[in-house]
Amino acid sequence: MRIAMISPLEMRVPPIAYGGTELVVSLLTEELVRRGHDVTLFASGDSVTDAKLVSVCPHFLRGSGRDAGILTMLNVVSCLEQADKFDIIHNHTCFEGLATAGLIKTPMLTTLHGDLKGDWLELFSYYKGWYNTISRSAKLLLPDKERFAGVIYNSIDVNSYPFNDSIREPTLLFLSRISHEKGPHLAVEVAKKSRRKLIIAGNVHPVDEEYFRTMVMPGVDGDQIQYVGEADYHRKRELLAQAYCLLAPITWQEPFGLYFIEAMACGTPVVVFNRGSAPEVVKHGETGFVVNTLDEMVDTIDHVHQIDRRRCRQHVEERFDVPRMADDYLIAYKGVLSGTCDIRNQGLAAFDRSLESTVELSLDAPASDRMTRMAKSSKN
Repeated sequence: MRIAMISPLEMRVPPIAYGGTELVVSLLTEELVRRGHDVTLFASGDSVTDAKLVSVCPHFLRGSGRDAGILTMLNVVSCLEQADKFDIIHNHTCFEGLATAGLIKTPMLTTLHGDLKGDWLELFSYYKGWYNTISRSAKLLLPDKERFAGVIYNSIDVNSYPFNDSIREPTLLFLSRISHEKGPHLAVEVAKKSRRKLIIAGNVHPVDEEYFRTMVMPGVDGDQIQYVGEADYHRKRELLAQAYCLLAPITWQEPFGLYFIEAMACGTPVVVFNRGSAPEVVKHGETGFVVNTLDEMVDTIDHVHQIDRRRCRQHVEERFDVPRMADDYLIAYKGVLSGTCDIRNQGLAAFDRSLESTVELSLDAPASDRMTRMAKSSKN
């Protein structure tokens, strides 16, 4: 199959450190190439891939001062100009791909990696291609729309994560983007109330610097609460494998949470708020705990030792390894090409009903608002 893969340009493919979407794009692209498919990757010029690489910029854009919106649109247009060379186009960008799918005859599948609200939903209503979500909860938050290609979970290369069955000290870990919706300020509160050591690792985007300075850093003392900056490939795996548990006090409807499965792959249980995809990804009482309040999260810390770390690893191997994701996308591609796509949709209505009591729209800095702020600051 001739497949075009369009990546965001914020980070290279694969990312050096933070970059969940780019990581998924890389893993899927390389697996498809290994299976003999003809894949062309539209990404930054410093990307590393066995696919054919096409780029409109030599380096990834994060921190470059260049306008990410304009260059990402050029990246998409570069693909559209040669659309007839492909059987299918797999778009991982947001508005750039959504706005242009109707201009070509080649079928487009867009993976929605984030949530859509406000003006983003209006744009989505004009989208002419197929789409998939990365969790059932993410689909629940979208309006009904034709050409839904199904739910396909993100995955990781499980073998690239070290498994650790023994912990030297009960250190809590927060490892994600430093932003209000990810909740590092709440992780600090959990650590203090539970009297546990906490390591905070993550990147700070310019739009989140004030939040980081005023709500996170005041709780960092360099001893009990430590901020170690952004973790690269090796440091991230080291931190995850050595942690007692991963704290994820999210304040938004997390569409997936790649760091959930990264932690569990290392054997590290996840303690997460019951929002978004959390109850789909983390098996409550088996690979971590899905809780509703901060006090519950604090109380749960004392029970983390009851979780079998080997079961955490096994859970990811069974449900979130790359070959399974690739299988699902290939089924989706064939469904898109035939016009009859249905991936993991059976039981979706029942799942929706079961989540009605747990999926509540957060009033804390919706991701769509943050996306707007990021777009405005892309030149900074």
